[in-house]
Amino acid sequence: MKLARYGDRYGSKIPCLLDADGVARDASSIVADFGPRSLSPALLAQLKATDPKTLPVADIDGMRLAPPVAQPFNIWCIGLNYSDHAAEAGMAIPDEPILFNKSTATYCGPNDDILYSPKMTKLDWEVELGIVIGKPALNITRDEAMEHVAGFVLVNDVSERAWQQEHSGQWTKGKSFPNFCPTGPFLATPDELADVQSLDMWLDVNGQRMQTGNTNKMIFDVATIISYMSEFTRLEAGDLICTGTPPGVGAGKSPQVWLTIGDTVSLGIDGLGEQTQRVVPL
Repeated sequence: MKLARYGDRYGSKIPCLLDADGVARDASSIVADFGPRSLSPALLAQLKATDPKTLPVADIDGMRLAPPVAQPFNIWCIGLNYSDHAAEAGMAIPDEPILFNKSTATYCGPNDDILYSPKMTKLDWEVELGIVIGKPALNITRDEAMEHVAGFVLVNDVSERAWQQEHSGQWTKGKSFPNFCPTGPFLATPDELADVQSLDMWLDVNGQRMQTGNTNKMIFDVATIISYMSEFTRLEAGDLICTGTPPGVGAGKSPQVWLTIGDTVSLGIDGLGEQTQRVVPL
């Protein structure tokens, strides 16, 4: 099952089920919106039991593609979670997942612009697999973890490396500018993916391939991440967990490469669709 939403950033959204042909079907007769206050196993079961072709075709002509779930209460991130990216960065494999946050104000649609502030100097990209939590999780085992997953999404964890690495404090500083978390185009429930730990992923800048990877290089897999995090916090329905990036980020290039105004970033993950953003002045 694939879920998508359409509508202006600050207006109401049309929640949609995508049918087998990729046509958006209006699911607002079932739920007003997909979000942290509505996501639950019961809702997902009801949606899954619905034949999308029994729903009307959504009236979305010319509408913005929104993130597939309404703004989460929390956006969590796992740093340095690909063995080949750790090698690229010249850093040791972590013994435990490295956790940090992005501000929820970063959350935006998959094709929304990346905003470039005049104070930025090292704007970077990161194609990532995102986990969307489907029901609260606290102190759960690894074997229980997948029961708490609503689905998976494509994410670009946009980063300002100078703010992240050259200023004191936490990584959050370089991760939290508006529109630093393009998400979507849709949420795919776990049954849509044969193996979430074997998905090809890629990212291009101005048509040039920068990142190529596969989720089989994740140091800590999806179930481990969820169980581990639940020791320290209560994961809430709708929470987004960005699980790390493969090699090929701008900071890892020699010489280093940074995004600037007018650049176009395109990215994708098998089974999770594609995104395209343009870098524009703030």
